[in-house]
Amino acid sequence: MRQTIQVHDKRFVPYLKNAEIQKIVKNLAEKIYEDYKNETPIFVGVLNGVIMFFADFLKYYPGTCEVAFLQMSSYAGTQSTGIVYKKMELTKDVVDRHIVLMEDIVDTGNTIESLFEYFKHTQRPKSLKVASLLLKPDVYKKEFKIDYVAKEIPNKFVLGYGLDYDELGRNLPDLYQLEEGRINH
Repeated sequence: MRQTIQVHDKRFVPYLKNAEIQKIVKNLAEKIYEDYKNETPIFVGVLNGVIMFFADFLKYYPGTCEVAFLQMSSYAGTQSTGIVYKKMELTKDVVDRHIVLMEDIVDTGNTIESLFEYFKHTQRPKSLKVASLLLKPDVYKKEFKIDYVAKEIPNKFVLGYGLDYDELGRNLPDLYQLEEGRINH
């Protein structure tokens, strides 16, 4: 793991090594399997940030499952805009199926709230749960429960393992955190 990295105008410091990420992803996959071992759930990946987490999760998931994708967006740079919009339609029919929405990170909950409305009103699944690699409990203020959380983290911007800063950094295998106390010029 590199010590400090530069992406665009920001510096990031190491936060979680890939080996630790793999452990929490495997634990999450096994936990979800316990709830769905007699079913064939559809795991719906919310692109783009979920890509590395979703791929690793599927490697660890021991049961039968199907996959689908959709794309939402609410970020500009390092800040959530608060406005969530769908960029790509759902790739599979999910009516009367068990759905687990796979998210890379939940912070404000605006994206998940929009997804819940979308699925409940237009897709009508048999059940709908949310699994997230990361949760920022300090800023999550929504009423509904995030059913599966691999790891809670502080309210700091993270990069790597699928998460980006203005589209860069997704390919880093480890997670990095925005460096504090530094003014970037």
